[in-house]
Amino acid sequence: MKNNILALLLLILPSIAEAQLLSKDQYKHYIDRFNENDYELYRLGEYTNEKAWDFLAENIPFFNCPDKQLEETYYFRWWTYRKHIRKTPEGYIITEFLPDVSWAGLYNSICCPAAHHFMEGRWLKDPKYLKDYARFWFNGKSSPRAYSFWSADAIANFCKVHPDDPLLEELFPLLEKNYEAWEKDKLHENGLFWQYDNRDGMEVSISGSYAEPYGHGYRATINSYMYADARALERLAKKMGESQRETLYRQKAEKIKQNINTRLWDSNAEFFKVIPLGRNMSFSDIREQHGFTPWYFNIPPDSYSVAWKYLMDTNHFFAPYGITTAEQCHSKFIIAYEGHECRWDGPVWPFSTSVTLTALANLLNNYKQEYISKRDYWTLLSQYSHSHRIHFDSSKSVPWIDENINPYTGDWISRTRLKNDFETSWPKNKGGEERGKDYNHSTFNDLIITGLIGVRPSDDNILAINPLIPDQTWEYFCLDDLLYKGKKISICYDRTGKYYNLGSGFFIFIDGKRVHHSDNLDKVIVNLENI
Repeated sequence: MKNNILALLLLILPSIAEAQLLSKDQYKHYIDRFNENDYELYRLGEYTNEKAWDFLAENIPFFNCPDKQLEETYYFRWWTYRKHIRKTPEGYIITEFLPDVSWAGLYNSICCPAAHHFMEGRWLKDPKYLKDYARFWFNGKSSPRAYSFWSADAIANFCKVHPDDPLLEELFPLLEKNYEAWEKDKLHENGLFWQYDNRDGMEVSISGSYAEPYGHGYRATINSYMYADARALERLAKKMGESQRETLYRQKAEKIKQNINTRLWDSNAEFFKVIPLGRNMSFSDIREQHGFTPWYFNIPPDSYSVAWKYLMDTNHFFAPYGITTAEQCHSKFIIAYEGHECRWDGPVWPFSTSVTLTALANLLNNYKQEYISKRDYWTLLSQYSHSHRIHFDSSKSVPWIDENINPYTGDWISRTRLKNDFETSWPKNKGGEERGKDYNHSTFNDLIITGLIGVRPSDDNILAINPLIPDQTWEYFCLDDLLYKGKKISICYDRTGKYYNLGSGFFIFIDGKRVHHSDNLDKVIVNLENI
């Protein structure tokens, strides 16, 4: 009898260990420290600092790695995201700024970073926040076209993680009307979409200066977003059996893709460029970071991958504290502490950093090219993590996320400007005190999950994982308690087998069941049908 019980325990105990690889309480110290260092100016969200740990412990996947700076930034970004979950009479929304700003819409909503909110927030276990948020944008009271916003694509990507066909069916006619409104307002007869640089969230851009005073032009950004939304609508129409609508949106998407690749690609510069309106269809003479945007949606052919040779070049985009928004060799490149505080003619913007790194992860997963490597992705992600700091004096440095960064010093430019240019008080007409603190205008954790660890969400009922961690970089890592399509996913690597006590190698568990083990970090596809 005793032998039978012992044998049963030996079978049960490994599955218990596998079901929860990381002890959540070991990471509570991060949240405690963030709270301790925080002066909580704005307590408008439902989950204030005293509720932060309970909320995060229930909702986020946990991450462990040898790089404690990266690990800290991961938990810091969840801690800040939680602040922006706001309960309204229209349900939950996600905000960009914590204080109310005059240029926002209903309940301080701003659609400019909303796609990033969906991409980051889809990894929360409870999908109710983003379901409400998806409905909010199309309730007839909000402003989903105040800024460029790839709404259908973002919502579809959320539903790859939390499948919800009834939500998509409910939103489909509203997303169609939204698409039609974009076509009416921003589609020219030549088949290209145009946008003002500031309505792209990229004001005072160099390419925009060639179309003064309005800064408008045919941009790879808005055209890529419209392509992505057309593709999303195509897939939704197929899901609902709407074959004519499926064909319509497939044709729209392919036309936009062709226009991007043939008309916005400057073959001489080897880059996607803006064509300012009023310039007789001539390209601007500047490579700008948003020229990498088409790869965010897998639009360009393999041969255009040559553009990525400029990313790590210090004459172009690479700088000590991040990726510059304009190439540094251009005569109009500037790091200015005068004029508008939000300039896209040189400074680093986390918004664009997250777009570029998502695009780079797609390049490394989906393209044949030799211009950039997993090591470069790792370098840029690590650099992005290190930029999440602020130094209050010579002795105190704390995690921080704000608006735009000086690429050479790491200074948060907008904050410095707003704090120092108005000596009596922070300007109320610009958002008030510390408007950019805990700024929610970018992704970071999605880059860890889908890029570095390599969880590649799909419409199909599969789990695809392709880590971008360079060989021999880490002895171990673990992403635990990740909810994907209703299943709990755990991913870990242990070179020696001594860190997690599971043996050496690369492991994947689904609902506590080991479904993969290999010696090295391989690309893995698991069919979820029978699990």
